[in-house]
Amino acid sequence: MKVTEHINSAKDTLLSFEVLPPLKGKTITSLYDHLNPLMEFNPSWVNVTYHRSESMFKKKADGSFVKVEVRKRPGTVGICAAIMNHYQIDAIPHIICGGFTKRETEDALIDLNFLGIDNVLVLRGDAAKNEASFEPEKDGNNYAIDLLRQVGGLNHGIYIDEDIRDGGKTKFCIGVAGYPEKHFEAPNLEIDLKYLKEKVDAGAEYIMTQMFFDNQKFFDFVNSCKEAGINVPIIPGLKPITTKKQLTVLPRIFHVDIPTDLSNAVMKAKTDEEVEQVGTEWLIQQSKELKQFGVPVLHYYTLGKPKVVRNVVKEVF
Repeated sequence: MKVTEHINSAKDTLLSFEVLPPLKGKTITSLYDHLNPLMEFNPSWVNVTYHRSESMFKKKADGSFVKVEVRKRPGTVGICAAIMNHYQIDAIPHIICGGFTKRETEDALIDLNFLGIDNVLVLRGDAAKNEASFEPEKDGNNYAIDLLRQVGGLNHGIYIDEDIRDGGKTKFCIGVAGYPEKHFEAPNLEIDLKYLKEKVDAGAEYIMTQMFFDNQKFFDFVNSCKEAGINVPIIPGLKPITTKKQLTVLPRIFHVDIPTDLSNAVMKAKTDEEVEQVGTEWLIQQSKELKQFGVPVLHYYTLGKPKVVRNVVKEVF
């Protein structure tokens, strides 16, 4: 079922979660253990992130080093299939530009279509750890809009190989990312919204936002989108703060601001348990306010903290 169909048929705010694939070497059971505490709330879907390979240097027996490509969290396509089979709900894979050629992307999309997956979230992805800025693969997509157009082309039966005639058409509902505090590479929010509008005009049917901790920034973002002519559903992405370290890590990695009231409360906490309680209470109030605002979905980045998210969701739904 497509995201837009879920939203259009809903009478109230929906619920969804996001998970990471298990680290290589762990079994699917570790993912089920992560999701099981959340399933009682009947989420509409679960997002599964996609991870590019990383270049690493491994020491050989003779003391020299060899460069190898390692994907630490493989299995996004298989995990989506497992979630759909195990829980009988929709799974939405992230599809990224970084680390993949257009042909590899096309093959992945064909696999997803064969599995009956109706939705994808298309993202450029982050730069590799050894790159100062994002560099696409040779014969890969440069930007999220390029990837979006590839998915949209496949929806119309357009394949890379031009000799394919009357190719089977996929039916993906395509989502894109939105940044209430702007993408860190954009010079300003106005230009960031311009790029977002181009993606919507190119076929994006919904927007999933980066995490934020100040609802007013989301409200302003939604209003700015409407003024720019962006009228697709905008889904807020939410995450609990659970450690003091996150006060510096989250702004550095995700380029988001932490409200003063929240950071002060976290700093006053004396134990990890107290920090977790502060983060839980903040996210509960944040979620209730967003729900009252009328957001179509509350989307939670679980990322290793399913029990905290569960404590929030049971107070909101």
